Amino acid sequence: MAVRGRWRGRGIRTRADNGPATGRRSDGRQWYGGRIGAYADTVHRRLHEVQLGPAPALLALAVIWAVFQSLNGNFLSPRNLSVLSVDIVGTGMIAVGVVFVLLIGEIDLSVGSLAGLSGALFAALNVNHGMPEWLAVIIAVACGAAAGAVQGFVFTTTGVPAFVVTLAGLLTWNGLMLYLLGPESSINFGENGLVAELTDRHFNAAVATYGLATLGTAAYLLVSYHDRRRRSAAGMPCRPTSQIWVRTILLAVVSFAVVHVLSRFEGLPLALLIFLAVIITSDLLLRRTPYGRQVLALGGGVEAARRAGVDAARVRISVFLVSGTLAAVGGLFVASRLASATQVPGAGMLLINAIAAAVIGGTSLFGGRGSTWSALLGVLIIQSIASGMALLGVESAIQFMITGGVLLIAVVFDAMARHATEPRSHT
Repeated sequence: MAVRGRWRGRGIRTRADNGPATGRRSDGRQWYGGRIGAYADTVHRRLHEVQLGPAPALLALAVIWAVFQSLNGNFLSPRNLSVLSVDIVGTGMIAVGVVFVLLIGEIDLSVGSLAGLSGALFAALNVNHGMPEWLAVIIAVACGAAAGAVQGFVFTTTGVPAFVVTLAGLLTWNGLMLYLLGPESSINFGENGLVAELTDRHFNAAVATYGLATLGTAAYLLVSYHDRRRRSAAGMPCRPTSQIWVRTILLAVVSFAVVHVLSRFEGLPLALLIFLAVIITSDLLLRRTPYGRQVLALGGGVEAARRAGVDAARVRISVFLVSGTLAAVGGLFVASRLASATQVPGAGMLLINAIAAAVIGGTSLFGGRGSTWSALLGVLIIQSIASGMALLGVESAIQFMITGGVLLIAVVFDAMARHATEPRSHT
């Protein structure tokens, strides 16, 4: 029976499974059949538990692009994709911060108002008071970080739900934004300054663009091999070499394809590079540092995390600080895109899109599961819908309905995944 159970774990058919079988690996056909059976069992299990990772978001993005391209041949043109790659950055930055808060099972409703406040504060200091741009940027981002930390502190020390604390923050920061903007409700700033260059600067030189793609692919390969060696030396499960090479090749194909397409218009946008750098850095922070493991542990259960030695108060305050910081940075990118600070970011749609992007991309509303890459996938889906609708001349009401439907589907998948794994967590 021990031998029979061992072969069963490898997906090989035994007499107890279905009829006579030797279970010998010397039979090549039987061995390959067993491997295929094992893969089929894995796929079936993941489908049953709805643990598909980013697959649903990637499939949805592919379908959206295919539909809009069939309806309008300009959708996947270099010009439109270049514009799309810049439009996603402001909302995407905010969504990355939202991911941190969602990972601990909470929500931050103030990020839209903080983004608007950041742009208004920068413009007021730079334009109205003549402060140097670099100093105004630092102060705007620092204020966003401080506001997020204050909200996290109040939530942690008082026990008031984060929903209520950040809702109060939404109203407070929105009011302060309107006060700074004054009766004109907007402040225009120069189109050649530091903030304006965030979304206007592009890199055209092939050495720079293709060099960055090569460097990124090589860095991924080296880090993956280093991680494999480290885990193998520690006796931990590690990714097969073949899988590392497949992932590296796929990354190279995507990277060079993106560079090739964007280079046919204005080049590689600076805003997109900064956004990718933030995603990669925050992903490494969550996956490869003790702090990231504490964040994920807290999302899995507060009491269990405390018993494991996690300082729940410190982690909670820190994630709201990260959310406020990235909301302020995102607000500067939104202001850069508009070449002015306005009350548009605080109107509500930026908040809705940022939270929707994080959830649609695959971050769980219940905490403990997600990745900063989900912010990229989610905001690509939302902005692709907006871009396609604009090309087709469809009114924004239809766009809201489609985005709402996609969000509902993502939340349903999230709830199904949570319910499917609940019985295992209690056994």
